[in-house]
Amino acid sequence: MSRCRLATRADAVAIAAIYNEGIEDRVATFETRHRSADDILTWFGANHPIVVVEDAGQIVAFAGTSTYRSRPCYAGIAEFSIYVARAHRGRGHGRAAMEALCGEAERAGFWKIVSRVFVENTASRRLLKKLGFREVGVYRRHGKLDGVWRDAVIVEKLLGEAAE
Repeated sequence: MSRCRLATRADAVAIAAIYNEGIEDRVATFETRHRSADDILTWFGANHPIVVVEDAGQIVAFAGTSTYRSRPCYAGIAEFSIYVARAHRGRGHGRAAMEALCGEAERAGFWKIVSRVFVENTASRRLLKKLGFREVGVYRRHGKLDGVWRDAVIVEKLLGEAAE
C-alpha cells in the first residue's frame, strides 16, 4: 500500500537516488550531473512543496515545485518536476505524487503549475493529460542532451480559483 506525504529533509538521500536515475535514463531532464543529498537539501525551506510516495516504507517517487520566474507578478506560478524510481514505474506512483503535489501547490498559494516534458516521453505526457494538464506548445530544440537537440512540450495546469 502506497502513501503520499510532504517530504522532509530526512528524505534527501532517497530523493537524490531517484533523481539520479532520471538523469541517467535521459528521458526526463536535460541535467547530466548527479545530485547529492546536500544538493537536494537546498530545495527545502522555500514556499515550494515537495511530496514523496512511499510503498512498503520505501520512497519510490517524488514531485516538487520550484520558482517559475523571480518577478513578483509570477509569484503564483510554480515549475514542477516528478520522478519515479526505475523499479517502481508504471504502478500509479507518479499519478499519486502529482495529485498530492497539485493539492499542496494550491495550499501553498499557487494558481498554476508548469513544466516541460520531452516530446518522446509519452508516459509522462499521457499521465499529465489524465490529470488535467494542457499541452500549450512545443519548444523546438530547447536544449542539447548528449549532443542531440531535444524538443520539449510545455504543460500547464490551473489550480484553485484560477481553474474555475
